[in-house]
Formats: sequence, structure tokens, C-alpha cells
Amino acid sequence: MSDHWRRRIGEVARFFVVAQAATWVSFLLFNMLLHGWFVGDALLRDRAIPAYVLANMVGMVISYHGARGWVFPHRPPQQADGGWTAYVIINLAAMILPVGCLYLSRNVLGLDSALADNLSANGVGLILAFGARFLLFKRFVFRRPLESAPEPVTTP
Repeated sequence: MSDHWRRRIGEVARFFVVAQAATWVSFLLFNMLLHGWFVGDALLRDRAIPAYVLANMVGMVISYHGARGWVFPHRPPQQADGGWTAYVIINLAAMILPVGCLYLSRNVLGLDSALADNLSANGVGLILAFGARFLLFKRFVFRRPLESAPEPVTTP
């Protein structure tokens, strides 16, 4: 396997680990807010979309710092804010997919159980958004410095 593909596989694997950590935090917070897991009374009972958005904003902060420090440390910030604005915009755009799945599950199909909420938003929706976020983050947030040479392409 070429060095190029080893680097790519390493980036995807690290991105997946960071995404999993952020997702678990978001998952637990979402269920605490909406279904009262571990706390009893749910703060946002019957307000699934605000609960999802709030929980995922916390996950977004975790994800940014993990990606900046571990997944793409070799790609220094090109923007004054370290890419934070682009990162937030991409996350909010990608959040449309799981929020849409949650909306359809609750408002079209009439499913409002914790299982249905989690399968629609944290299952189907996150799977749809994962690949898009990786490519968009790499392209717009964690870019290779302009002065660096392109990565060598080797043929097997």
C-alpha cells in the first residue's frame, strides 16, 4: 500500500474516532434532554429538534478540537479564526440530514419513541452526513497550506 493511501486511511480512521466521541456525547445529551435518560424529567420533552440541535452543538465543539488537534494537525489554519466559522457552517448544513430524518420520523410517520428518534436522527441521519462532512472539512477547513508541495502520487 502506498504512503498516500496509508495517510488517507489514517485520516479517515482518526476522523471516525473523533466523530464517535462527539456523537456519543451528543447522543447522551439528546436523550437526556428529550427523553429524560439518567435525569428523570426531560428538559425539552416533545421538542425533539431543539434537543437534537443543542446536543449536537456541544458535540460540534468536541469534534472541532479533536479534528484540529489530532486528525488534521499537519494542516494549519488558513483562516484567522482557525477555520471555526467554516466548520460551524458545514456542520449546520450537514445537520439538515439528521434533523430531516428526525422530522420525517416524528411528523410524517408519527413515531416518537426513544428508539425511533435515535434510529432516524442518530442512525440514518448521521450516516448520511458523515462522508459529506469529512470531505467538506478537509476541503474548506483543514486545508493543506498553499506553499506546500502536492502530495506525491505513486503508482503500484
